[in-house]
This record gives sequence, structure tokens and C-alpha cells, in this order.
Amino acid sequence: MKLSKAVLTATAFAGALGVHAAHAIPGDNVVLRAMDKITARVSTITVPVGGTVAFGSLQITAKACDKHPPEETPEASAFLDVVEEKPGEAPQPRFQGWMFASSPALSALEHPVYDLWVLDCTGDDAGQPAPSSSSTTESGTSQ
Repeated sequence: MKLSKAVLTATAFAGALGVHAAHAIPGDNVVLRAMDKITARVSTITVPVGGTVAFGSLQITAKACDKHPPEETPEASAFLDVVEEKPGEAPQPRFQGWMFASSPALSALEHPVYDLWVLDCTGDDAGQPAPSSSSTTESGTSQ
């Protein structure tokens, strides 16, 4: 009961000061950076929320994507399911949870071959086709 009163008091105090919590803006696409540690290939991948994209032996499914509004500190977060599928083996779950763009090490995919981190959440751009996967090298040239 004390915790509830403390939370209510803090909320009332913040409201009295004119501080209002802004709501996260849901995104339609998760923009990820992925690296194959063996080949040193770095790729930028766009995964639609509710969709799945393959990167190497990983199947990356985006469940949700949120971005802070412009008046707050920049932050994008995504809820991802990552499953590794190797031929002749049962699929192995490798990651499930939230990843944060500002703190990639806080909740990271731990894999010997692949690194994966969130860059941004974007909305559907009308009139512009969103690629399901694109690849760039460190120098920024397309392959």
C-alpha cells in the first residue's frame, strides 16, 4: 500500500509541475544492424513488425517496435524473436526479448557467429517500397 501511495504522490507532483509522460510511438518496421563475425560483413536489415527475415542461419521475427517522441531523449526499442535454423537440426531459440538502440549491450544476442542490434523504428513510407533486407559493407557500398 505504501508503494501505491508513493507512486500516486510522484505522479501528482509531476503533473503539478507540468511534466507529462509521453507515450512511445509504435513503428511498422525495425531497422537492425547485423554482422557476420566470420566474414566481417555488416548488413542493415529492415524487418516489418509481425514479419520474419533471414540473416545467415538466423530467422529474425519482429514482434513490436517503439520509438520515443521527438521531445524526449532519442530511443528506439524492439521486441525480437531470433531462432537459428541449421540444416538437419532442430531450430534453436537464440534470443527473445527487448533490444534497445541506445544500449545494445544491455540486452544483446549472444552468438559466436552473429551480432545483432537495433538502430531505429520506422513507419511505413507511403509510395516507397521498404526492402525486406539490404546489405552494406563498412564503407557503405551496396553489395
